[in-house]
Amino acid sequence: MTRVLLVGAGAVGARAGRQLVDTEGVDDVLVADRTPERAQALARALGPSAHVAPWPPSGLDEVDAVATALPGAPSLPVARAAVSAGRPVAVVGDEEPALAAALALDGAARDARVAVVAGCALVPGLSEVLARHASDALEAADEVHVARAGVAGKECIAALRRIRRDKALEWHDGEWRSERRVGPQLVWFPDPVGARECEIAAAGVSLMRDAVPGTLRATVRVAEPPVRSPVLAVLGRQQLDDGWGALRVEVWGWRGQARESIVYGAIERPAVAAGTVLAVTAARLAGALPEIAFRAEPIGAHGLGTLVEPAPFLAELARRGVKAAAFEGTAAA
Repeated sequence: MTRVLLVGAGAVGARAGRQLVDTEGVDDVLVADRTPERAQALARALGPSAHVAPWPPSGLDEVDAVATALPGAPSLPVARAAVSAGRPVAVVGDEEPALAAALALDGAARDARVAVVAGCALVPGLSEVLARHASDALEAADEVHVARAGVAGKECIAALRRIRRDKALEWHDGEWRSERRVGPQLVWFPDPVGARECEIAAAGVSLMRDAVPGTLRATVRVAEPPVRSPVLAVLGRQQLDDGWGALRVEVWGWRGQARESIVYGAIERPAVAAGTVLAVTAARLAGALPEIAFRAEPIGAHGLGTLVEPAPFLAELARRGVKAAAFEGTAAA
């Protein structure tokens, strides 16, 4: 019996749970949350193959993989416990300190011969897989620029505001640069999101650099989170996790003597996209979905862009409704 422990029953965790119980090869989903009532409600909603696990999670050696949908720092004790129990873990957080801490588990994960996959969300997560897919289509890729818009609930809004307050970071000509914010840049996303003003950020830049070997420049930009209207909140007409989110990945490189760019975009509700990416990653770590090949041995700490083969991973996401497309246009004189 293949068993996955899902930690976190919020907006992302609920979507991940639904994807996990619908995955062939995953027989049992255990749900744990800091609020037991939320875990119980989610387990009931997921059906007979889902059960409530205690908080804090225990008995990790009895599961095949762990998926943590907790934001930021709270996910780290769970990840450490999974590695100590010799179990692979997928982590959804997108804040740079939490990503760095997850990647710092590399030595312990290698000793335990398990994988820690950091940033299993929209950005980072799907963004690195798309960047790797684009770089594989070029003879040599040397620039990758990512932008994101949208949030997956209240905790995601708080995390995004922290990301925008933190020091901005850019990988430029083979070295890290701390960028002073000089104002937002207008970025075009697929409709219906359209144009959004985005500011440069640090979150996920290191994973993006690693996903595109040899890249000389890597940046991540994030759009401002939505402002919640107190009036609509009282009336119950404004949900923070039901709006559209978007992703744009632009990779520059060379094909022969020609300078080319490949631009991918995706449009989806952020909680749906993040939950699907997290669930597919955790299911693969547990031994399900064998059609998704590993690009690197699943041992140690990785981002998704360095761990999985892009094409089958993207095909599985598309089968579940999370689809990416190429931006195409014609030259204008």
